[in-house]
Amino acid sequence: MHDLYSLQAALRLEEVDLPLIYALFRPLIFLFPAEFAHHLGLTLLRAGLCIGPLRRLLRWWVLPKSNRLKTQLWGQTWDHPIGLAAGLDKAGDCCEPLAALGFGAIEVGTVTAKPQPGNPKPRLFRLPKDQAIVNRFGFNNPGCEGMAANLRDLTLPCPLGINLGKSKVTPNEDAIEDYLTSLHCLKNEADYVVVNVSSPNTPGLRDLQAVDQLRPLLTALQHVCGDRLPLVLKIAPDLADEDLMAVADLAVELSLDGLIANNTTIGREGLKTSPAAVDEMGAGGLSGPPLRDRSRAVLRILARHLRGKVPIIAVGGIDDGEEAYRRIRMGASAVQIYTGFVYGGPFTAARMAKELDQLLARDGFRSVTEAIGVDLESQ
Repeated sequence: MHDLYSLQAALRLEEVDLPLIYALFRPLIFLFPAEFAHHLGLTLLRAGLCIGPLRRLLRWWVLPKSNRLKTQLWGQTWDHPIGLAAGLDKAGDCCEPLAALGFGAIEVGTVTAKPQPGNPKPRLFRLPKDQAIVNRFGFNNPGCEGMAANLRDLTLPCPLGINLGKSKVTPNEDAIEDYLTSLHCLKNEADYVVVNVSSPNTPGLRDLQAVDQLRPLLTALQHVCGDRLPLVLKIAPDLADEDLMAVADLAVELSLDGLIANNTTIGREGLKTSPAAVDEMGAGGLSGPPLRDRSRAVLRILARHLRGKVPIIAVGGIDDGEEAYRRIRMGASAVQIYTGFVYGGPFTAARMAKELDQLLARDGFRSVTEAIGVDLESQ
């Protein structure tokens, strides 16, 4: 074992400047249309990491070996608190290669009860000046049965979350049955389940965030999840502050297992990209650094209101270990990345975990848990 750790020390991640290598290749990748590059990247990842021992070796190599980063969430152990947000692997057919890149957890989807192609193309746009993305995918996915077939018999080295949405053809009054269909189909494949009522790309979906609609939906899903399967709610950053607190109160009332704060935004404030270029992209959810300030504000509101009663996973504009550390100190139990991964390259999560470990050590924390919410009183 000592020889193995010596080998890793000789081949440390920082000895090979992977972010620089990716930065050199990124202009070539960005020559392709965004959605084509998205699918090409996943295809190459599946092909390059199709062998189990290679995936295990790669994960062992890139992960920092630090007990300080170990994170306990819902009775599960994360090697570190930096997970992959839903939206990248919509079909659940690439989670093994993605896990090999060093994520603390993988979240797949959003998946719906019925297969659907999503919105017309083009529907994914890059904003390089802002390191941001606009998408209006519209929950393109193979349906819950298709995803279940892709996930069956997988053995992952990290927890797997499954993000559930409503089928576009299903009216809101039938939403509960739609979500239940997906949950019954996929509950045995998941380590935790996320209820997505916050995407801006399915007409009427965000109406389900109203507390009077959320309560019966979450109660029905909790009945199926029982005590074994954690149920988490993903919310929009565009909710008014009082509505955020109402959702937080509902989470406490129902003993919900967690909140993910937050999804993409329909706002377009503060962009460096020209207004004409942004208008040409059209509708969709904006993610990346332009979402950072609002995401911090949403986390601050929820963390102050909840005071640790419900765990929070922070998302939005997180692209380095310093920002992950800031969110944890603000009250997040873990964080997720998506746009930061697209711009930062394959080993972004592993790099961020190493940076986070250094920051925790600098400030004298023996574990991530000790750092959660330490800045709450000063916010």
